[in-house]
Amino acid sequence: MDTHFWGTLDVIRAFSPVLAANGGGAVVNVLSALSWFAAPGTGTYSAAKAAEWNMTNGVRLELAAQGTLVQGVLLGAADTDIAAGYDGPKIHPRDVPRRSLDGLTAGSIEVIVDEWTAMVKASLAGDPATFYTRITELLDAS
Repeated sequence: MDTHFWGTLDVIRAFSPVLAANGGGAVVNVLSALSWFAAPGTGTYSAAKAAEWNMTNGVRLELAAQGTLVQGVLLGAADTDIAAGYDGPKIHPRDVPRRSLDGLTAGSIEVIVDEWTAMVKASLAGDPATFYTRITELLDAS
């Protein structure tokens, strides 16, 4: 929570007056598909990312009047050192900023970077039991 929620909020609080003084701008928060579910071993990370995701939604509403777009970027895993021990699908790290910048150009408040995250988001309106059965199968297969 200190890093993902309070750290992000502190940075936004520090820079939003500067953005306002310059007529607005953009804040981009890199979130995670784990903002929407938990997997074995990810409980505290998932909780912190869920809090950050909802804080992003709240800050978006608060900063809109000053002309600041707040974008959430969500992905599963990128092929970086931090994901070295993860055997599941990974996207190229360059895809994340490219898709975020494309989203900013389009005025998108949320950018889903990969197919994995798109699948997770699409499942949110359904029965969580069905989703967790599917996600367990996918995780066991990787």
